[in-house]
Amino acid sequence: MSVLMNFAMFPTDKGDSVSHYVTKIIRHLRRSRHPSQLTAMGTLVETETLHEAMTLIDEAYKVLEDDCERVYVSINLDIRKGKSGRIESKIRSIEDKIEGKD
Repeated sequence: MSVLMNFAMFPTDKGDSVSHYVTKIIRHLRRSRHPSQLTAMGTLVETETLHEAMTLIDEAYKVLEDDCERVYVSINLDIRKGKSGRIESKIRSIEDKIEGKD
């Protein structure tokens, strides 16, 4: 199984710039060793199970919990049986079509 999760999480009570807090989350996520890709609007992560994806969300919240009174979270999930490595393969599929390879 492959679970692609795109999520954004940040405090809403820390002013205009929250990059310090997002950095804490990304550092924690990278230690998890799940494939991930940081984007301007969120982070894409691939796990093998839905439970792993939800555990990452819980852990990310715990990174902010002590310092933040209010946290915004947005999550999108794409769950597919029998596939893995989809972060790279989905992007490669589109790039190949753009370049006329498919």
